[in-house]
Amino acid sequence: MARVLGYTHPACLAHDTGAGHPECAERLGAVLEGVHEAFPSLEWIEAPRATRGQLLRVHDERLLATVLSPAASGSLRLDPDTVLSPGSPEAALRAAGAGVAAVEAVMHGEADVGFCAVRPPGHHATGETAMGFCLFNNIAVAAAHALERFGLGRVAIADFDVHHGNGTQAIFEHGPQVLYLSSHQSGIFPGSGAGSERGAGNIVNLPLAPGSGSAAFRRAWSEQLLPALDAFAPQLLLVSAGFDGDRRDPLAQLGLEPADYGWVTAELARLAARHAQGRMVSMLEGGYHLQALREGAVAHVAALLEGA
Repeated sequence: MARVLGYTHPACLAHDTGAGHPECAERLGAVLEGVHEAFPSLEWIEAPRATRGQLLRVHDERLLATVLSPAASGSLRLDPDTVLSPGSPEAALRAAGAGVAAVEAVMHGEADVGFCAVRPPGHHATGETAMGFCLFNNIAVAAAHALERFGLGRVAIADFDVHHGNGTQAIFEHGPQVLYLSSHQSGIFPGSGAGSERGAGNIVNLPLAPGSGSAAFRRAWSEQLLPALDAFAPQLLLVSAGFDGDRRDPLAQLGLEPADYGWVTAELARLAARHAQGRMVSMLEGGYHLQALREGAVAHVAALLEGA
């Protein structure tokens, strides 16, 4: 069994996106309820705030000013999908800080794996722009911290969210110390993630057609993404864990089952054990059908706990 620490913070529930928005506080509630019920002995840590210095490794000052200085009351739409509310700055700081704290824990041997149950999600945020429900790029902040704080030369980010992590790719596409691998549905937001997008040879995208289902998803990882990860031999593995590829999700049509998330997580854990002493940090991204999100997250954490 792997030693897994959970990271979350009540502030992440106070990021108010407004009535009817798919990226709502109930999402995080479903994840926390499901994981607490399934694994009552899992230890949870209160996520700290990310510091300005940690954020500035991947974001510019203008984005920090936008996210951290909203109006005192009411909400502000940064784009049709991305909302700032009075509770958003604290939520964004805690979400990014969770990844940093989890990296610290696994690198210091306090845990094998950190699971960050936080919101807002992060993988669409670029260095300069909040977008796609995302304010700060939480997993990019974690990866940059691992590189600078611990002097790592090979950090991998595996992203199985149904939407391509355009922000993560944009932040690292010229930095060969970070390998970014993504499976995602083609033809939906944000419209990036073609197989031809290779960066500095450190980007591996595998777009999947709508309705591809479990077999195509598993084949993509088994035949292309996992071998690329194995060849890279990461010293630390980070996971953008989005569960919106589920067949019930209202924002996509990939057709996955919760068991697919358990399977891919177990495969990732096997490679983390081979190359990175089991060190993994998983960060919650998408998932917009509450029951599907709950079941996917439980399958994911079960595989994290099982280890390699």
